Amino acid sequence: MLRSLAFLGLALAASPAFAQSMSPMRGEVTSFTDAFAIRVFPSNPYNQKIRIDIRVYDQNFQPVNAKIAPNSFMLGAEASRPVLVVVPFDGNNERKVRICTESVPFPNEQTQIKAQICGKFLGQRRF
Repeated sequence: MLRSLAFLGLALAASPAFAQSMSPMRGEVTSFTDAFAIRVFPSNPYNQKIRIDIRVYDQNFQPVNAKIAPNSFMLGAEASRPVLVVVPFDGNNERKVRICTESVPFPNEQTQIKAQICGKFLGQRRF
């Protein structure tokens, strides 16, 4: 039994590691309007298509009412695509948000793990 566990551990350690990603992961935007826009590029490192959801949160991970185009889509194997996120300032001159790429990389597995990658962004309003 112990040998089997050791072998399994070595096999897992030798397998390639995949990580869902999004770029950029940080950014600062200056805007002269009531909102600021960010273009992010989620990517799928897996060899099968996955469903991607884009969500926007404040610093405390509370949802932000942002416009996201597209906000949910299927992304092909080893592909990336642009997503436009428009975040309102809601009366403030500065707003920090987290834009997150969320997916379930292996939907047909018994245990479904949800992957979430978040970038931090700062919008500053100028008059």
